[in-house]
Order: sequence, then structure tokens, then C-alpha cells
Amino acid sequence: MSEDDINTEEYPTEIHDYLAAFEKSLGSVDEMLKTMMSVSRSELLQKLEPLEQAKLDLVSVYTLNSMFWVYLATQGINPKEHPVKQELERIRTYMNKVREIADKKKASKLDKGAASRFVRNALWEPNAEKGHTSKTPAKGKKRKMD
Repeated sequence: MSEDDINTEEYPTEIHDYLAAFEKSLGSVDEMLKTMMSVSRSELLQKLEPLEQAKLDLVSVYTLNSMFWVYLATQGINPKEHPVKQELERIRTYMNKVREIADKKKASKLDKGAASRFVRNALWEPNAEKGHTSKTPAKGKKRKMD
């Protein structure tokens, strides 16, 4: 749809900016789809790790269902009452699961040995202090000067 097509159709002038932005967005979606379709799916998946493959699949199916949602809305069908709503919710659930898995991978691992040494050395032990000789003089005692 060119700008001439937009100008020849009758619509309220208040929405001209919205229509222009919508047309620009459609052009961006079209370019992205052409880019994605230029590479075979198997070739693309070979380059990705399994978690990244799952993310790509989820984003693709979510985008497709979202576009169908918009299509239903343009046809006068309430998408909230259509099964596509449940499908989008199901996909979102899986997206959250994948996000949790990715967050677990990013979380730092606990070194149990280092943690136990840190806690053991940080705790005050009254019995150890009696036999422990300190390199610094105790408070209140004067040091002999030679």
C-alpha cells in the first residue's frame, strides 16, 4: 500500500499518523520475515544450542498466533473469545519455563567447600582463642621495647 493509496481512500484525517506508522511496521515485519525465510530452518537450527532453538520456535509460533489475533480483530471477530487466546497463554507458559531454565544456567554455582571454609573461619570459637597466639598485642597490654 503506497501513500497514494492511503490518500485516495476516505478515512478520518486524525488517524493518518497511526496508519502511516502501521504501514511502516508492516514493512518491518515483511523485511524480517523475508530475512528469516531466506535461511533454511534446519541450517538455522544447526547453528543454535537447544535452548536457543526452543526460544526461536517459541518466538516464531507466538508471533504467528499474534498475527492471527490481529487478523481476527480486523475481521470483526473478538479474539478474546477465540481459541487463539488459550494458545497464546500456553505459549507464554512455555516461554516462562524456558526463561527459568536460562536464568538457572546464568545463576552462579555454589562452591560448597569454599562456603564452608568461609563460614568456619568467620565464626568465633571460644576454645580456639585460648591456645591461639595472636600476632597483634592484646588490648591493654604494653609491649616491651628493646
